[in-house]
Amino acid sequence: MAEIKNVVMIGAGLMGHNAAQIFLMAGYNVTLVDIKDEFVDAGAAKIDEGLKKLEGKGKLGEGVSAASLIGNLKKSIDLASAVKDADFVLEAVVEKMDVKKQVFKTCDENAPPHCILATNTSTMSITEIASATNREDKVIGMHFFNPPILMRLIEIIAGEKSSDEAMYIGVELSNSL
Repeated sequence: MAEIKNVVMIGAGLMGHNAAQIFLMAGYNVTLVDIKDEFVDAGAAKIDEGLKKLEGKGKLGEGVSAASLIGNLKKSIDLASAVKDADFVLEAVVEKMDVKKQVFKTCDENAPPHCILATNTSTMSITEIASATNREDKVIGMHFFNPPILMRLIEIIAGEKSSDEAMYIGVELSNSL
C-alpha cells in the first residue's frame, strides 16, 4: 500500500476516532476532521488515551510508543484544506444522506484526483453518496464494525460505479490494518 500514506478521517465520534487510531497503529499519517474543535479535541484525546492504554499493556510493538503514533495525527475543522494531500478519505459522520453528500462533494472538489473516498455507512446507498462527486469510480464503502478497536472486521462495499481498482485498494488497505 505504498501509494496510501495520508488518511483523512472525517468524524471524530466513536467510529471515527477508533478507526483513526487503527490507521495510526498501522503506520499511516492521519488527519482527524470534524465540524467543531471540541469534537476533534475530544476524539484526539480518546485516541491518545487508547494508545497509552495499549502501550501500557505492551501491545503497540517493540520500539513503538503512543507518543510516536500520536505524532502522526493532525486535527482540523477545515475539511477542504484537510483533504488537499489525502490519499484515502474515510467518512463517519451522521447517518443523513444530505450531510454525507455534502461531505463527499467537498472532498471531491478538494482532494487529489487519485484519492479514494470511502464511507463507513452500512445502511445507505454507496451509489447515491458517490453521485455527489465527479469520481464515482473512486467511491466505496468501508464499514468498520463497532467498536472498531476491538472488532477487527471491515466490510468493503461497492457502489454501482465503484472501480475494481478502488475496491482492491479498499481491501488491501483493510488488510494492512
